[in-house]
Amino acid sequence: EVRVLQNLRGKIYDAKHLVPNKMRDFFCTINLDQEEVFRTQVVEKSLSPYFGEEFYFEIPRTFQWLSFYIYDKSVLQKDLRIGKVSIKKEDLCNYTGKENWFMLQPVDSNSEVQGKVHLELKLNELITDNGSVCQQLVVHIKECHGLPLINGQNCDPYATVSLVGPSRNDQKKTKVKKKTSNPQFNETFYFEVTRSSSYTKKSQFQVEEEDIEKLEVRVDLWNNGNLVQDIFLGEIKVPVKVLRNDSFQAWYLLQPRENGNKSSKTDDLGSLRLNICYTEDCVLPSEYYTSLRNLLLKSSDVQPISASAAYILSEVCRDKYDAVLPLVRLLLHHHKLVPFVAAVAELDLKDTQEANTIFRGNSLATRCVDEMMKIVGKHYLKVTLKPVIDEICESPKPCEIDPIKLREGDNVESNMENLRYYVDKVFREIVRSSISCPTLMCDVFYSLRHLAAKRFPNDPHVQYSAVSSFVFLRFFAVAVVSPHTFHLRPHHPDAQTSRTLTLISKAIQTLGSWGSLTKSKLSSFKETFMCEFFKTFQEEKFTESVKKFLDDVSSTESKEPSGVSEPVHLKEGEMYKRAQGRTRIGKKNFKKRWFCLTSREFTYHKQQDKEPIFTIPIKNILAVEKLDESSFNKKNMFQVLHGEKPLYIQANNCVEASEWIEALCRVTRCNQKRLSFYHPSAFLNGNWLCCKATTESTEGCARCTADVPADTQIEIDGDRETERIYSLFTINRSKLQKLEEACGSIAVYQGPRKEPDDYSNFTIEDSVATFHTLQQIIDIVEKLNESHEKYQKKRSSSAKYGSEENPIVGKVS
Repeated sequence: EVRVLQNLRGKIYDAKHLVPNKMRDFFCTINLDQEEVFRTQVVEKSLSPYFGEEFYFEIPRTFQWLSFYIYDKSVLQKDLRIGKVSIKKEDLCNYTGKENWFMLQPVDSNSEVQGKVHLELKLNELITDNGSVCQQLVVHIKECHGLPLINGQNCDPYATVSLVGPSRNDQKKTKVKKKTSNPQFNETFYFEVTRSSSYTKKSQFQVEEEDIEKLEVRVDLWNNGNLVQDIFLGEIKVPVKVLRNDSFQAWYLLQPRENGNKSSKTDDLGSLRLNICYTEDCVLPSEYYTSLRNLLLKSSDVQPISASAAYILSEVCRDKYDAVLPLVRLLLHHHKLVPFVAAVAELDLKDTQEANTIFRGNSLATRCVDEMMKIVGKHYLKVTLKPVIDEICESPKPCEIDPIKLREGDNVESNMENLRYYVDKVFREIVRSSISCPTLMCDVFYSLRHLAAKRFPNDPHVQYSAVSSFVFLRFFAVAVVSPHTFHLRPHHPDAQTSRTLTLISKAIQTLGSWGSLTKSKLSSFKETFMCEFFKTFQEEKFTESVKKFLDDVSSTESKEPSGVSEPVHLKEGEMYKRAQGRTRIGKKNFKKRWFCLTSREFTYHKQQDKEPIFTIPIKNILAVEKLDESSFNKKNMFQVLHGEKPLYIQANNCVEASEWIEALCRVTRCNQKRLSFYHPSAFLNGNWLCCKATTESTEGCARCTADVPADTQIEIDGDRETERIYSLFTINRSKLQKLEEACGSIAVYQGPRKEPDDYSNFTIEDSVATFHTLQQIIDIVEKLNESHEKYQKKRSSSAKYGSEENPIVGKVS
């Protein structure tokens, strides 16, 4: 089975020149078609709001448009949409990985569409009473799928069906379907194409030919507004001439109105700066990747390391980050990361001339360690820093100590005390945390420490700076300054809190860089106010604490688990749950609740930070599955099956629903009593809607979805990462060939290197070994290309244009 997986990552930076030209409160959302899947926090009182929010999520469904909307936040009325950036799915690849300013387009209700419609059209010939022949058009509107939510609720859709020509516009209308995004209309309409009565027999056929050429069927979808105006949901147009004598049946994607009120001035709404990276991977079955996977996994054994497949990948990618992400995850998944990092770090150290610049650059080694710490250290950061970061963000004390930036009435002494209080607290949490440091991080630090000591045997401090340059500078200090990136906070902090976190982060970097606390080193601060601040820290105990901490996190001795291990906090957020009918009289309606998932239990609460109302121990969960929308006419529903009645939950959007299902499946994967079958619909009014069985205890009628990858802490899909690496090799095919030519010419020409040439920026230590690996890579990539081409052919032939999987876009020609 081939899996098509898509994800989106990037950053919303800032907006400028927004209309109206007044200080307002703005926020930005990300939408897949019309479904909001991400929202920044509100930036108050600004003309050029800086959002600074990163996003990453899997996209669990097909979509046509990716849009970013800027809203003006309103207290009493509905938030106002100022403008949008909309990019067609096919065009996303043009912007990948680059930072771009996008002009805002006007938000026009005629262009905000989503969903598809299923139609059958037919031309019949009829003989009328007076014996003449006329044609009749039959339009059967069957159903729609995926219409948007209106104000967070399912819409009340109806359709109008029109036959439109130069001199006619006959319109008919379906019934309104209540509260559904997938209405089943099943209504048939008849239109006379040629009007026999008004023509003599002689001229009729000429008119008919001319008439049919210009006629088209138009289907418009609307949301019935009851007391307010109806909302346009999309339209499709089919020329009658395509029918001739056949009946024509197909799915169509709903399109915006062609005459949408496009304003002539579109350049005055402002602009938005974004970085977007969209990837779509067609992951083939596992056996197709065996040779590429094996070649990558033996990278750490290749001598020299620069001749290995993993190293070559980083050499040919324009942005090393693209290579590091899948590479680290793949090596982690197969327990091969530590030896690979040691090998590339050794290569790094060869080029390091001075001990005090150790691991300071952005090399392959430092990036691999960074990425590893982000993946493996997620929980470690949470238990160490989250409580103190929450305190700083939720009740911030003024900490500005730069005389130039002080506000009126600020007292620099009390600010310095506040800052000192926070720095002490953060520092204390860090140096106490070595017991929680993941074993894998300790193993990497251990090997870095020994390599550094071997490279600079006469410098006693280098074994500490090798570790602190990662754990303090690139891990804790970075997490303090941008807690939202490490999931310690939901959003980018406001400007004042950001400044406080920056000052704390600077202090932590300094305290962590062991050996820099001697008197002479204080002059290394660019800012005199930081010098003043650090004079209060001249104490041996800080230096000793740092040394002890670095010793602990870079030793390979197994750590004693501290008492009973704490439950790991996995996910939390607001969703809606259906009353479970545990009380006889309670109404079975949907209520908003705060949900929380740890490695021990799944709970919901009336509000965040309140005691749980209901708790399900993880070991009691039997299955977690999607719930058919038809059960309650609600989208994004899923069910948690445990000993009692199923718990039915509605998430806020499709991304959130799939993230919750995945998190719950992962943590319950090893449960002994997991079910094999479940009911995809609910038990209502005495029967299961899916299989019509009348007893509530009847075994499920559908097979439960397959298991997901194990390991609660780190979920990695090895085949997907290998597919990503194959894509990178394919994109950089020309560079692989350049590198191959370079190896060939070096091997033949043994004289001194000429002036800088095409390959002077490649690292080639052993041209023969590198050439050999390159040939293997190119060979494997070609074989995988063939497999992908076969799949694409099969895919295009199996999903006929006009089928539900591959609906018609635009007009049918």
